[in-house]
Amino acid sequence: MNLNKQISIKNLTLPKWKELPNVDLYLEQVVSFVNSTLSPYIFLNLDDKKNENVVLSKTMINNYVKNNLIEAPIKKKYGKNQISKLFVICVLKQVYSMNDIQNLIKIALDGSDITVAYDSFCYQFKKALNCTLNRTDFIDTSSKDDDSKYLLKSVLLSCTYKIYTENVLNTKF
Repeated sequence: MNLNKQISIKNLTLPKWKELPNVDLYLEQVVSFVNSTLSPYIFLNLDDKKNENVVLSKTMINNYVKNNLIEAPIKKKYGKNQISKLFVICVLKQVYSMNDIQNLIKIALDGSDITVAYDSFCYQFKKALNCTLNRTDFIDTSSKDDDSKYLLKSVLLSCTYKIYTENVLNTKF
């Protein structure tokens, strides 16, 4: 097995809220930003013509807007709210349906500010990924996590297992 690729997923980190661009981005810029962050690690749509992995496309974003997963752009530009949701969607869509993702986002934002919810998602994602790579427990059954935190941990664990599995398969074949 080629361990270099497997080890590289340790570097997968979602940009925290303060690391997202402070200026609104056009559609092409959003696609480029998200793909440059996630494409080396998440294998969803291999574009045979370009021989590259495409985690997010313009068409996907337009569909997410049509289906109310993210807000419509303002003057053709996307802000931090939309970009953060796109990162969440790209991670979750490996395992969950769009309807499930929409419900999970609603649960996460229920009574929480998007900046806090997104940073928590990023932190818990990295923690779940590390636990997957280190083969340690992520969900501590002795702790008293509330239902939404336990749900987030469960969701992210399933996604990180998928990322790990795809990376291992990608290095072998």
